[in-house]
This record gives sequence, C-alpha cells and structure tokens, in this order.
Amino acid sequence: MGTVPEVHHLRHAAAKVNFAKSRSFLSTFRSDLKETFLPDDPFRHMKQIRSAGGGCAAAAWSVVQYFVPAMEWGPRYTLAMFRYDLLAGVTIASLAIPQGISYARLANLPPVVGLYSSFVPPMVYAIFGSSKNLAVGNVAAASLLLASIIGSEVSQQESPELYMYLFFTAAFFTGVFEAALGIFRLGILVDFLSRSTISGFMGGTAIIVIMQQLKGVLGLHHFTAKTDVVSVLHSIFSHRHEWRWESVVLGICLVGFLFLSKHLVIKVPRLFWVPALAPLVVVILGGLFAYLVNAEEHGIHIVGPLKKGLSPISISQLKFESKYLGLVLKAGVISGILALSEGIAVGRSLAMIKNEQIDGNKEMIAFGIMNIVGSWFSCYLTTGPFSKSAVNVEAGCKTAMSNAIMSICMMLVLWFLAPLFKYTPLVALSAIIIVAMVGLIEYREAHHLFKVDKFDFVICMAAFFGVIFFNMTTGLALSVGLSILRALLYVARPTTCKLGNLPGTDRFVDVEQYPDSVAIPNILVLMLGSPLYYANASYLRERILRWIEEESIAEKNGDDLQYLILDIGGVTSIDNTGISMLLEVNRILGRRQIKIALANPRLQVAEKLVFSKYIEKIGKEWVFLSVNDAIAASHFALQGSRIKEEVTGVEGVISILPA
Repeated sequence: MGTVPEVHHLRHAAAKVNFAKSRSFLSTFRSDLKETFLPDDPFRHMKQIRSAGGGCAAAAWSVVQYFVPAMEWGPRYTLAMFRYDLLAGVTIASLAIPQGISYARLANLPPVVGLYSSFVPPMVYAIFGSSKNLAVGNVAAASLLLASIIGSEVSQQESPELYMYLFFTAAFFTGVFEAALGIFRLGILVDFLSRSTISGFMGGTAIIVIMQQLKGVLGLHHFTAKTDVVSVLHSIFSHRHEWRWESVVLGICLVGFLFLSKHLVIKVPRLFWVPALAPLVVVILGGLFAYLVNAEEHGIHIVGPLKKGLSPISISQLKFESKYLGLVLKAGVISGILALSEGIAVGRSLAMIKNEQIDGNKEMIAFGIMNIVGSWFSCYLTTGPFSKSAVNVEAGCKTAMSNAIMSICMMLVLWFLAPLFKYTPLVALSAIIIVAMVGLIEYREAHHLFKVDKFDFVICMAAFFGVIFFNMTTGLALSVGLSILRALLYVARPTTCKLGNLPGTDRFVDVEQYPDSVAIPNILVLMLGSPLYYANASYLRERILRWIEEESIAEKNGDDLQYLILDIGGVTSIDNTGISMLLEVNRILGRRQIKIALANPRLQVAEKLVFSKYIEKIGKEWVFLSVNDAIAASHFALQGSRIKEEVTGVEGVISILPA
C-alpha cells in the first residue's frame, strides 16, 4: 500500500515530530557519558556561581566543598548543633567499645584492633563523609567474610602477625577499590547487589555468626575455622566434653538482659539510650563478675591483656608480595562491595527518614579514604553499620561531627581504659553479637518478597542458603548470578503489549490489563517498552509478526489489517541490529500491504532512524507525536483509499456502458 497524499493535509493541523535537530557524534557521546557517570551533575553549583558573576576563587572553593563536605557545613556549625552531636557521639562511642572488641574477635583479630577501627576511620569520615546520620565502624558480616577468605590460606594460630597484616592490606585495597568507584562514578556496579541479595546474605550471615558464638557460650577451647552450618554443628557436638555449664548460664543471663533492654525501648521509645548502653553495661558487669569470681577457673574464658595506647602505624606492615597479592585483592574487593552496599543503603535509608539526600559517589570516596588511612594505622575494614547509625540518629545527631566525637572518646579509652577490658568474658561478647545478629534476620522481608515477587524471593533464599550450607562467597555469588540472569532476561525478553482504546476516552491502554478496551478496525497498535538491542531484536521481530498473524485471524467483518502503529516512546535507545529488525519488519509488512507508523520517537532513537534512512523508507508523514495522531491519520488515509476505490469502480462501470 503506497503513501496516501491526503495525509499531508491532516498533518498541517497536528504538531510534527522534530527531525531537524541533529547532534554530532561528540555531542551525543558526551551526553551519554554524562548520563551514565554524572547523572547528578555534581558540579552544577559552579555553573550557578559563574552565572551569578562569581570568580575563579568562588568556583574553586565550591569544588573543595564538594570533595570535603566538612568545609561546607563547618562554617555554619553552631553550639546548638554541637550539644546534639556531643550526646550522639558519646552514645555511639559507648556502643563502639563492645562492638569493636566483639567483631575483632569474630575476625580472629586481637580485640584492641576493633577499638583502633573505631578511632581513626570515624575521624576521617567526619571530614569527607556526606551523610549527617552515618556512624562508622567495623561490622560483623565483613569481619566474618574476611576471616573466611584470609583464614582459608593463612592460619591465625600459626601466623597471627601475618594474618593480622593481611587484614590491614585487604583494608587498603578495599579503600582503593571504593575510592576508585567513587572517583570514576562507577557506583552502578554496586547496584547489582539488590535488596533481596543483601537481605538473604545478611540473614544467612546472622545465622552462622550466631552459631559460631556458641563457642563462647559453651566455653569451648577448640572450634572449626569453617563457616558452613554442617561444619559448625559437627565441631560443637564433637567437643561435648568441653562444654561448661557456668559459661552457658552466664551467657543466657546476659542475652536475656540485652533482649530485655531492646523490649523496653519498644514500650518506652524515649529510653532509646538504654539498648545503646546495654552492651557496654554487659561488658562492664561481665568484667567485674569475671574479676571477682576468678572466672577462668570456672571455665569462663576472658579477653586477656589489651595493649594501652593509640593505634600504631602499620603502613610498613602491609603485604604486597606476589604470593599474597591475589588473596588480599580478592578479600578487599569482595568485602568492599559488601561494605559499600551496606553503608550506602543504611545512609540512604536514614536520609529518607529525615527527608535528606546523600551522594552515593561521594560516600564511596569517603569510605575509600577512610579505609586507606585506617590501614596505615592498624585498622581493618570499616563501613556504616545499621545498629550504630540508628543509635546515632535516635541520639539526635546533626552533622558528621558525632563521628569525630566518637573518635575522641575512643582515643581516651585507648589511652587510659583499654587495660581494664582484659577481664571481659568471651561469653559476654558472644551475647552481644548474638543479640545484634538476631536483628539482621529479616523474616518479614522474606515473607513480603514471597508474596510480591517469587523470583526476588528465590534470589534472597539463594544468598541465605548459600551462605549457610557453603560459604559466604558462594552465597553472594549465587544470588548475584541470579540477579544478573534476571536482568538479562528483562533485556532479552522485554515487556511489550497490544493497545486498545478505553471507551469514552482518547486513551490507549494495555488490552490485557483492561479487557474492556476496544481494538481499532484495520489498525494494530503495539507498545515497545524497552531499548531495541541485538539481545532482543529477534524476539521482538517474532513477537510483532505473531501479533499481526493473530490480529489478521481475529479481524471481524472481513476487514484486513492495513496499519501497524508502534508506540516507541519507551524505546530509550536503539542499535544497528534493532534498526535492521525494524527494516526487516517493514519489508515483510510491505509485501502484505500493511503500512507502519511510529509514534513518539525519542531524540536518540529518531536520530539513528534518520541516519539509517528508515524514516525515509516509511515516510516522515508516518511518524507522529502520539498514538492518537497516528490513529487519526490512519483513519483519514483509510477513508481516502475507500473513496478512491469507489470512484475508480464508478469510472470502470461508466467506461463499459454504451456511449
């Protein structure tokens, strides 16, 4: 079917698609690059300064403020803000002491290293961090993950110093990796860790962490270095002769006290500080009890001597030898991805509560600098744990200064109080970790996923059971693999639908969602809702042709299908294979006398369709701003064709009549 001339008259009354705008390759590449890596336009403030008549000095200061957020909020800092930050800083410091010792023990590191990790990194984050709510420190999941990866090749019992130095080196590479992601705006890589993956991974990690704490609760001397549930259970029951009832009773009492403090804050929210201080109270009371009753004689193990003084410089102890390089790179990157996902997710969640925003790429840079500097001062990986950050918000923090105050408190503890924690019972640390881990098992989230999205539930369970029955790396890899598979399925099998008119309106909607919608005789309207790439071009060609076959069979009153309208407003981009697919469909439909019309092409797509001469083949007059315009033009063309056929028929009859 050829182009109908009368369509041109109709187009004078409707707005036309703009094909005049054509961008150079450099302009297009720059625009795509900006949208990919700089969607937030981080230096937009410089444009505003220049438009307002500001000089180079003002623009340079704006750049400094961007990379060093403390320079932005520092000049506006007030005494009123300091009062809130002081309370918050002291509160999270009281939580950092028992958590630092506990998580260091979880990583099989000297307990004092956990205190070091709450001294230097928080001070660095206070300068470079963009979140007002995040409180940084070490975390259980990363501690156990690092212990699993490094411990698989280097024994902590045989080479304790080398084991510890590899942790510092892994923290260095974690920092380099995180900072590089932030500088090069590659935070998109972290997005492959979906919420479902994180929920399943954290839940599985919580289970194995809780089971590993049975070593402290039962007072065991020997325990497996593996993390899977089968190995842990085998280790526990194969050493039944080492169980001590004294340790078990003390552990149950301490766990009960901690759960009671959490229940109290639910009943009386203004007592938020009670569960925050409860772990420190457990450490102090447990230490006093162990000292008074000489606990070691009763099978209750204690932490042992803690070295007094600030964290020593460890830059010369970092291990860059080739035989360890692969190990620390693996440990640094995997734990870095996990730490970034947790820290940024926590920061964004808390910012949403306070109607604020944080810059994910700036946070990556801050985390990176924090871990690089920390690795130079005997610290291992740190990020923004949820428990400490939530307490920070509840305590009323106003800025990142609360982290600096926590750092100062930890400095005083390291200077004067560290040796006093030598009597802390290991069962007390186990009780603190158990209660903290119970809060990470998001069973409500799993139930929600099961009801809402079964595939998300499978992704969550893959991480959960992978961690429990294999190891943390395997669980994470299984879940991420399923997430990527799902993303590929979305690309290869995009959502498309047939549109019909909603009676009484001018809207065209999905006929499957709205069964009452009405199809237009002789016209098939399809909506393509994804980019057209090599991965989905064949599928879309087959799907379009199948729709045409189905429509041809379903046509009533003997009317043949004459127009195919493609709503491509959702097609954000197209490659050469996608264009070839459209050309092939056009050739196939041309042989069947079916005309193609396009509706609402985007700039990027329209440019490529013009350059490939696809628009020239179908005619500019068959490209419209909306489906309604395309329907109106098709109706007008149909009427013109029918009138022409009638006139031709009448002329034919007249020609055979006698003169």
